[in-house]
Formats: sequence, structure tokens, C-alpha cells
Amino acid sequence: MEHREFNDLIYSKIILFGEYSMILDSKALMIPFRRFAAQWCYGTPDNEAVVNSQKSILSIADYIEKDDELSELIDTNGIKADIKQGLYLRSDIPLGYGLGSSGALVAALWQCYAKSQIADFMELKRVFGRMESFFHGSSSGIDPLQCYIGRPFMISGEGVSILPDDFISPDIKIGLADTRTKSPTGPLVRHFKEILCDKAYHDRFSGEYLPCMARCFDTVGEGGRAFFESLKRLSQLQAGLFGPMLTPSTRHLFTTEFGFNFGAKILGSGGGGFVLFFTDDTRLASNLLSDFDVIWL
Repeated sequence: MEHREFNDLIYSKIILFGEYSMILDSKALMIPFRRFAAQWCYGTPDNEAVVNSQKSILSIADYIEKDDELSELIDTNGIKADIKQGLYLRSDIPLGYGLGSSGALVAALWQCYAKSQIADFMELKRVFGRMESFFHGSSSGIDPLQCYIGRPFMISGEGVSILPDDFISPDIKIGLADTRTKSPTGPLVRHFKEILCDKAYHDRFSGEYLPCMARCFDTVGEGGRAFFESLKRLSQLQAGLFGPMLTPSTRHLFTTEFGFNFGAKILGSGGGGFVLFFTDDTRLASNLLSDFDVIWL
């Protein structure tokens, strides 16, 4: 039997701003991260990576079959038939690092096995959230949407706006610092939803954090003092509001004034994985982060 051909790469993603504010239907800003990717391939059963990938795919296929809505949208018989032929998802996207490893799998399944396509991005986000809930208990669907679209975009309650690749000011340099700790997405999201029920916390999040994040949105295209002042304040607010989402080894990056334009924030759900940082001085930032493995975007 001939194998189906799969050529498209599904890239990892980065949420620049909005990882937790999306729960309150606020804005989020997403970019693809082309350093890591996933792709459908064929392999043999004596390869551990192939076997592990196939187990994961079959597990979510079983989950889809038991869901009345998803089972009507996705060809699980086709998935299982191709798995028997040796199909697996080859991926170098790190697990538990906030880069969308589960989102890439959801996007890849939809890309190749959706019975019909959905043109409306917000409806597609909803379906993706239902699929990705298999991994995390609940999901906004925004990670697989970014992996599927593969372009920078801003999302809000009003919809998705695709952005040009060069929408970020050229003086802003972005990097990732490796905490060497995997992030437990599900428990952290549940923790945030629980503490959001506290009125004082909710009021501070809505009254201070969301406006500060909005200023980062509004100034990321111009850079300079306006952006970095907003970013530094955002870092401080994350240290105060997202305590469990920060690792001990990186907390100082959020709370210390370093004397140059630098700001850190959690990536994805936080709690490990990569820490996202912004600067306009790569030399000083590299010196500051000398104890970390750093990837520059």
C-alpha cells in the first residue's frame, strides 16, 4: 500500500503577551517560532520515538471518537489506518516548555484529517480547545490555532487579526532562557482560575495587569522607552500575581532593576520551561543570563 504524502511543517509558537489574560477574554499576541517544528513522517516499530508518538496520537484519536462533536469533524478511521502504515508525528518541540508541543499535534491532526475545513478562526479556536483539552483538562485553543495558522496574529473577543512578520520594533530583541524545568500546564491553569475567584486578586488583575499588558501591546511596534517601561512594570506584576508560575532560579529576572532595558515574563503557563525576555542590548542581556542556556529569536 502506498503511503500518503505529508509535507507541511507545523511550527512551535510563542505567546508574547496574553497567556493568562485570555481567560478573561482579553487580547493575546502570538508569533510562530520556527526554531522547532513537527511533521508527519513514516517510521518503524523498533524506534522508540515512533512508538511513543503513535501511542499519543491513538490516545487522542480515541478521545475524539468518544466526543459527539469532534467525532463528526475528524476522520479517526483515517488516522488509525495511517498509524498502521507507520505514520507518526516527528517533533523537536520541547515538551512542557510553553512552545506548543500539544498544540502542534492538534493542528497537525486537523490539517490532515478534518472532514471539512472551518474558515472562521474563532470557531476553529473553539474546536481546537475542545481537542487540546485531552492534554490539559481545559484549553483556550489558542496554541493549536497559532500552530495551524503559522503567522503572527493578535486575538481578542472581536476576532483574529493577522500581523506582518516585521510588526515588532527592530530595536526590541527577544530571547528565551531555559529554566531546565518542565512546566505542568494543567495544574497551573487550574490554580489561576481558582485564585481569580478572589475579589481582591481579580480586581488587581483587571485593574492593573490588563492595562499594563495593553500598553505593551500598543508600544511593541515602536519600542523605546514607552515599551520597556511598560514591560518592566509587567514583569513586576507577574512576580506579584503569578508566584507559582515563576521558578526560584528566574524570580530575580522579574523583580530586579538591572540598569538597562530588560524585562522578563513567563512563557505559556509558566512554572518552568522557557522564560521570555526582551531587551535592546544583547551584550548586557547575555552577560546577565550567562548561567542560562539562551536562544535568541
